[in-house]
Amino acid sequence: MLHPELGNYAVIKHPNFDVPEGEKLEFYCLYCNKPLLSERNVNLAKILMSDEDGLTYEIHFSRIAGQHSTYKIIGENFEFFGEDAEEYRLNFDY
Repeated sequence: MLHPELGNYAVIKHPNFDVPEGEKLEFYCLYCNKPLLSERNVNLAKILMSDEDGLTYEIHFSRIAGQHSTYKIIGENFEFFGEDAEEYRLNFDY
């Protein structure tokens, strides 16, 4: 389980489940089982997140284990999180 706070990279997992750093992970929707792929970069996953005001954001995050890159997008407004966020920042410029 990934932490819901953007920029917090803590995870909860079974103690016997190890993911090697650098491995590309696959993320799927729990309801429809479709892959959560970002159209901005093959190494990013994408979900939609709504806040308490009803605004919906695109959240893109790294699929590479150990890489801390998260992006919050609404319209042309971007927020970047994580020490590795510069890795994909150029892919977000219009």
